[in-house]
Amino acid sequence: MKSCGLHCVKIENLSVEIGKETILQDINLEVHCGELVMLIGRNGAGKSTLLKSILKEIEHTGKIDFIDMKENKKKKIKIGYVPQNLNIERDMPTTVYDMFASYISNKPVWLMKDKKIYKKIKENLKMFGAEQLIDKRVGNLSGGELQRVLLAIATTPVPNLLILDEPVSGVDRNGTKDFYEILHKLKKEYDMSIILVSHDLDLVKKFADRVVLLDKEVIKQGTAEDVYKSKEFIERFGEM
Repeated sequence: MKSCGLHCVKIENLSVEIGKETILQDINLEVHCGELVMLIGRNGAGKSTLLKSILKEIEHTGKIDFIDMKENKKKKIKIGYVPQNLNIERDMPTTVYDMFASYISNKPVWLMKDKKIYKKIKENLKMFGAEQLIDKRVGNLSGGELQRVLLAIATTPVPNLLILDEPVSGVDRNGTKDFYEILHKLKKEYDMSIILVSHDLDLVKKFADRVVLLDKEVIKQGTAEDVYKSKEFIERFGEM
């Protein structure tokens, strides 16, 4: 796939140490606009740590820059994030509107619904085929419905980089297919850079523009076919 060439997230010499343990070492990685990069690796390889470093939730050395290739200068990066798990109580009265409004408005959500905010949220949800969920309790959403809502929130406003940590964990096959079709739409329409962590190697092979094999450092990267045939991959996962 050809990237748009307008912007690039550049990670240089990123390392993370916790105590005396090295979690990540000299990560060098570029993610271009309109590109879905999928991170794979065994448990403990540092995938989630890398995501948290990009999100500035973990201290690290090295640099993470967002570069506007057109103007050839660094800019502030806008990041959207969909976590792996969201702890939600089933009997929690919070609706999708309440949760969404708390992210995009300073008005207390327990006050009367704001018609303009309600309309805006419904329009944003519509892009993900989820507008009918606006008044539904968050605790009553299915896994696929929740992921659509979280995607809508994460892309409001539209980010330069979207980070997804095992986003379809617990979602059925139909929901997973729909989810990846939405990601394809985001890449195409908004030239969005996407980094996604997945343990499902078949899904990675089907949807990734580029695969990065991580084991505390970048061991191998390229197309899924190239990575899966590499000795580095076979040593860790066996032959596909």
